[in-house]
Amino acid sequence: MSKRNKLLKFSENLSFPNVFENFSFKEVQLYQNVNQKVDFKACWNSNYFKRNCPLVLELACGGGEYCIGMAQLNPERNYIGIDIKGARIWRGAKNSIQKNLSNIAFVRTKIELISNFFGSEEVDEIWITFPDPFLKNSKSIKRLTSDFFLDIY
Repeated sequence: MSKRNKLLKFSENLSFPNVFENFSFKEVQLYQNVNQKVDFKACWNSNYFKRNCPLVLELACGGGEYCIGMAQLNPERNYIGIDIKGARIWRGAKNSIQKNLSNIAFVRTKIELISNFFGSEEVDEIWITFPDPFLKNSKSIKRLTSDFFLDIY
C-alpha cells in the first residue's frame, strides 16, 4: 500500500462515526476526530451504543472481518475491534458502515492502553483470534498471550 493511500485512509478514519483513536501514547485520550475528545470508560453501552448489551472486544482485529461477521450474526451484542494500524481500522470501519451495523466500533490504540478506555467489569468477552506468535524468545513479551498482556486484560 502506498504512503499516499495510507494517509488518505487515516484522514477518512477521522470522519467515521464508529472510529476512535488515541493519537499520543503519552497523553492517553480517545478522540472521535482530531478535535473531539471522548471518554466512554465504563459507559460504552450507554453513551456510544445507546443500549445495554454484552460488550465484546477483539484485540488485534486487523481489518475487522471476524468482528464484523460476529456483529452480523449476533445483533444482540456490541463489538469493539482494537488495532494499532490505521489502514486496517479503516477497512473494518468502512465495511461495517456499508453493512449498516450499529453494534460495532473500532479503536485505534496500543493494546497496552486498553485499561484506560474500558471500566472494570465493563467488558464481557475478549477475543484474540489470530495473534502474532513472536517466535523468538527475545520478542515473547510482545505476545498478546504473555503474562504482561494477560495482567492488563
